[in-house]
Amino acid sequence: MAYIGKQPVVGNFQVCDAISVVNGQAAYTMQVASANVEPENANHMLVSLNGVLQKPGSSFTISGATITFASNLATGDVIDFIILLGDTLNVGTPSDDSVGAAQIKNDLISGTTALASEPADTDEFLVSDAGTLKRIDYSLIKGGGITEADQWRVSTNINQGSNADMTSNWERNDSTGATYIGTGLSESSGIFSFPSTGIYLINYQMALDTDNGDTNAELLLRVTTNNSSYSTVAFGLTGNGSSADIRSTITNSYILDVTDTSNVKFKFQTDGFSSNTRVVGDSSTQISGFHIIRLGDT
Repeated sequence: MAYIGKQPVVGNFQVCDAISVVNGQAAYTMQVASANVEPENANHMLVSLNGVLQKPGSSFTISGATITFASNLATGDVIDFIILLGDTLNVGTPSDDSVGAAQIKNDLISGTTALASEPADTDEFLVSDAGTLKRIDYSLIKGGGITEADQWRVSTNINQGSNADMTSNWERNDSTGATYIGTGLSESSGIFSFPSTGIYLINYQMALDTDNGDTNAELLLRVTTNNSSYSTVAFGLTGNGSSADIRSTITNSYILDVTDTSNVKFKFQTDGFSSNTRVVGDSSTQISGFHIIRLGDT
């Protein structure tokens, strides 16, 4: 709050330092802890001279930090005490740990100007930490939503007649309007690595062109947690059991806990392929591929 003139001293009861009387002197400087103090006005003071309370305005006046008695004091006079009452119409600064829920207005928050945009990282909030009130930066509590989402595909037909890892012809989806969130996966010879730890959902869809009586063409999702040995965690299969060609799509999903980005990785493998069975790929549309979404923290 702004004030015209001196800001009031609110509810701050103070006893002035002892003042030695000077013979023939009426004006004295008031101090607390050796620092000049300026009372709100003379009516907010208790002054005792020679054991008698003095009447404000007639027995003494004040100007700034100076008190002036109505007449010069003489040797033997004693200024017993000067007590400053502050602004007695205001409670002033409450004592430590003295304000509770009952003293706070219900509209304290709703009655305050609203923040019209997302808080800055250094904006602070109050939280109760096991009953103790603490402040916390927005950077430590912001978040939520999806932080990683990525989509990849096979860019051309691969693994014809091959029962092996799908090591080549992978690309991130770059068709019209395609995008990804976050850093995205990295890929090396068909092995995919994660940008950060977390719980990830892997959804894959692979189109297979099978023929010549294939009865057990499989598409495997394989995962490692030690960057070495891989285990099959999900797979789909298809087959036609005849000599006719057939195209089919295998879909499956897996929720993977990525606790270490250096060790937890995944890849795809084909199995049971005849000489003419292959994974169907395309560089302009999503036919065979997968997407991942980070669901939350590990």
